[in-house]
Amino acid sequence: MRVLSISAGVAFVAAGLAATSAHAQDSLATLRIRVMAGSEVVVGAAVRAGALTRNTDALGITSFRLRPGHHVVSVVRLGFVPDTVSIELRARMDTLLVVDLSPTASELERIVVAATRGERRVEDTPVRVEIIDDEEVAEKVAMTPGDITMMLNETSGLRVQTTSAALGGANVRVHGLRGRYTLVLTDGLPLYGAQAGGLGLLQIPPLDLARVEVIKGTASALYGGSALGGVVNLISRRPQVAGVREVLLNQTTRGGTDAVLFLASASSTPSPWGATVLASGHTQHRNDLDADGWADMAGYDRITLRPRLLYENANGSLLLTAGVTSENRSGGTLPGRVMPDGSPHIEELDTRRGDVGVVARRLLGGRDILSLRASAMQQKHRHQFGQVSERDRHRSAMSEITLAMPRAPLTYVIGAAFAAEDYRNSDVLAGAFDYSYKVPSLLAQTDIDFTTWLTVSASGRLDSHNVYGTTVSPRLSILLRPHEKLPGDWAIRLSGGGGTFAPVPFSDETDAIGLTPVRPASGLEQERALYIAGDLNGSLQTRLGTLELGGTLHRSLVRHPLALRDAATGVPRVEFVNAPLEARAWGAELLTRVVRAPARLTLTYAYLNATEWDPRLGNSARRLVPLSPRHTAGAVASVEREENYRLGVEVYYTGRQALEHNPFRSTSAPYVIFGLLGERWVQTRPGLARFFLNLENLGNVRQTRYDPLLLPFPGEGGRRTTDVWTELSGFTANAGVRFAFGR
Repeated sequence: MRVLSISAGVAFVAAGLAATSAHAQDSLATLRIRVMAGSEVVVGAAVRAGALTRNTDALGITSFRLRPGHHVVSVVRLGFVPDTVSIELRARMDTLLVVDLSPTASELERIVVAATRGERRVEDTPVRVEIIDDEEVAEKVAMTPGDITMMLNETSGLRVQTTSAALGGANVRVHGLRGRYTLVLTDGLPLYGAQAGGLGLLQIPPLDLARVEVIKGTASALYGGSALGGVVNLISRRPQVAGVREVLLNQTTRGGTDAVLFLASASSTPSPWGATVLASGHTQHRNDLDADGWADMAGYDRITLRPRLLYENANGSLLLTAGVTSENRSGGTLPGRVMPDGSPHIEELDTRRGDVGVVARRLLGGRDILSLRASAMQQKHRHQFGQVSERDRHRSAMSEITLAMPRAPLTYVIGAAFAAEDYRNSDVLAGAFDYSYKVPSLLAQTDIDFTTWLTVSASGRLDSHNVYGTTVSPRLSILLRPHEKLPGDWAIRLSGGGGTFAPVPFSDETDAIGLTPVRPASGLEQERALYIAGDLNGSLQTRLGTLELGGTLHRSLVRHPLALRDAATGVPRVEFVNAPLEARAWGAELLTRVVRAPARLTLTYAYLNATEWDPRLGNSARRLVPLSPRHTAGAVASVEREENYRLGVEVYYTGRQALEHNPFRSTSAPYVIFGLLGERWVQTRPGLARFFLNLENLGNVRQTRYDPLLLPFPGEGGRRTTDVWTELSGFTANAGVRFAFGR
């Protein structure tokens, strides 16, 4: 009887559960999603509703059985702009939801990240990618139409460091890491070479840029050893429906003149072809602001030309680009003037550069994407250091083919790449610094959407270096989204990665002294980096407007970093060695932005603690990395009414910096830079004219107002100037007009 009672009880409970389950099933809602791209169905799109993910079938349809209530449906398909839809479901009701996706090839104005291979929106990629948007680009076009240095220097976590006081050469440091580790790309191509430092940043006019994508920290798993410190990817403008014809003319109070032309063909529906052309000319007079006979601002004459040809349809896209740059730059002592030691010292650098590149994408089988990137660059220099001449030729080439395969909830990317870099110097020690690197690579990436609040991206790269052997560069990134019931839109990103960097005979110091004083080295090891970072970013709707908040913690470590030390030969010679101590950097960034049309206010703060081996004090001595301020802060406020006016004010604080090549002080003074920008739009019959006036460095902060720039006698390696730790040009105003036709 007891057994029968238990059985009867089990049967009763089972019947109750079945009835409850049946009732629950009866109360579920049916949601059918059809994914389209215009008039075409989208096969293999990943559709997520809650914790469920399904792919669309041959008719572009998938379905879910869901509880009644509010649901968020996201649709992701490689090659299309992801979309998210909120919907309210009722019990026992069938609902059809049609989602129309836009191809990323024709909707590039939507911020779909190009610096990673997952083709996700910037909000959805686990890899932290910061965007300098079109509005910020437009501001910097009016401030420095001839180069991108100010655009990058005013981005938190980046610092454009002047490396040559005579010629104005510069590179961009990311989170305190040396500038040689930063890779600069254009549309994903290294058109300016594997090392775009020196003068590369000063030779890129920004008028043809749509936006800039920045990956901070080691990105070798994505782009190889040249991206040990980070990636700056310049995204070019595309043809528009009405076509674009723009002319920009600019004049500065320091004798600088810029003339830039940008043309873009109309992008009409019947024709998939389009083209853009950027042509520019720039000139700058030499300026001796403290009357010591030395040019504080180098003079130059430069021309650039970059045409692009584009093809886009629903199945793929093709971008062909080519560019040429010719520049003659001069600095040093002015005619008839001499150095403190009584001798003249003139520096000159002539640059001739040409490049070609292709980016192609093809849709396979309705869902997979085959991508190809390839480029080649040749650059020739004639560098004059006083009586010493150095002529060199630098060539680089790369090719990469990848296949992206979305298989919800995963997206796989596999590929192969090849990079070559060749350097020849005609005048220094019979080619003692020449090198030829060839690096075939295999790469893979997997993005996994575990749930709506957790996405993981894992990538790796296997490089086979012809000189330094085989290395592996891993990277892991995690995206966490807090509960959707929390106010605002928040995301937490955690990233970590490693990479290697092959030794090259270029550094901040060799920009200033050349290779003639450098003793050839042998037995150098690759530099190896580890990087970790955590980010918290979000936005809220408040009474003040949209409030954006962001914070970053980061730490990096470079083992066997290349360092330049006195060669102890009795003459001004230096040599490269692998430092016995690792280079370390850690810090934090904070960002607050309030947007309430037509006004915007941005506040930033960055803390950096970067240390490295001190070659002057023995193998166990550390020092602060020179020219790396511990505290920096900025405030930018602007008011803009589109096609009417723009007003902006900028204030930037830079704290104390350790100095190395400066007998006048060991630590720099803190300083503040103020700037004002005004633009006025005027509609004319042929088009829109934008008149602008920019007042830069209103406080006239200038290094030569503190101490001399010239050394009283030649320093290490024969260098003639101190470190550059603040502005050299002082107060500068520029004014001009940007005229757009064909509107």
